[in-house]
Amino acid sequence: MEALLSLAFNNIASKDTQKIRKGLRQIEGMLAQICLSGTKSNSSTPAHRRNTSAINLGEQSRQPPKKLGALAEDLAFREFFRLQEGFEWNVAMRVVDCLERLLGMHSDGQNDLLILSALSNLQGLLLLHPPSRTIFGREVYMNLLLDLLDPYNCPAIQSAALLVLVTALLETPQNTRTFESMDGLLTVTTLFKEEETTQQVKLKLLEFLYFYLMPEAPVPPVSAPNTAVGSNLAGAFERRSSTISGDEGGGPPRKNVRSQEEKQHLLGRYLSNVDALVQDLQETAFPSVAC
Repeated sequence: MEALLSLAFNNIASKDTQKIRKGLRQIEGMLAQICLSGTKSNSSTPAHRRNTSAINLGEQSRQPPKKLGALAEDLAFREFFRLQEGFEWNVAMRVVDCLERLLGMHSDGQNDLLILSALSNLQGLLLLHPPSRTIFGREVYMNLLLDLLDPYNCPAIQSAALLVLVTALLETPQNTRTFESMDGLLTVTTLFKEEETTQQVKLKLLEFLYFYLMPEAPVPPVSAPNTAVGSNLAGAFERRSSTISGDEGGGPPRKNVRSQEEKQHLLGRYLSNVDALVQDLQETAFPSVAC
């Protein structure tokens, strides 16, 4: 896995769009291998697989996804998780850096497709390795997601960025506090009010606001949410958060929890019908999450 990651990292660090595309495909293929059930027949030798730059995603897409409980004993997932705990092999950091470079390049249709591919990979990475979400507690990375919501970006990029933003805030209250301090609510509501914003994006924005207003709950200190991984991996959700984010200290996530009423008041600065949104949430009786 280190060899594949090293090759992918070299490609996505390039200024050549063809190499970037190749590197993002390699990461996508790796994630597909982890998430999808393997076939019974495997005619490829290890040497052949090393020489193949991308996985046959057409075949992968026909395979059923693995059950979450099965990931605990999956050797590929455990190896992936282990590598993500250190800075050198953390894929989310590299993809975020790639996104930053793509935003600085000439904007065209091909570049937009690369941004979409990077966002898709990033969402998967944050779901598979929740400790990587802590990188968005840093303003420079949160600002990158907010830049992707600018009106000059195409609707597909705006929608994909919102999905990544939700994943970055999920069960990570400290990231939500960074989002708020970076005027994230102003960015989201401004885009929502823009006449040029498409209905599809406005629907995604409305879904995000519902998510934001959901009650926050303290994150258990050593639990791997919804993955049923072993205790050694579960402990990494707390132990490694400072390693990934570069933060040497700081209190536990529960200290960053904000009440629904407080968030309602913050959002009310930019939106007039927040009370109606909260009422809808209460009527649907969503479970608490640590957003």
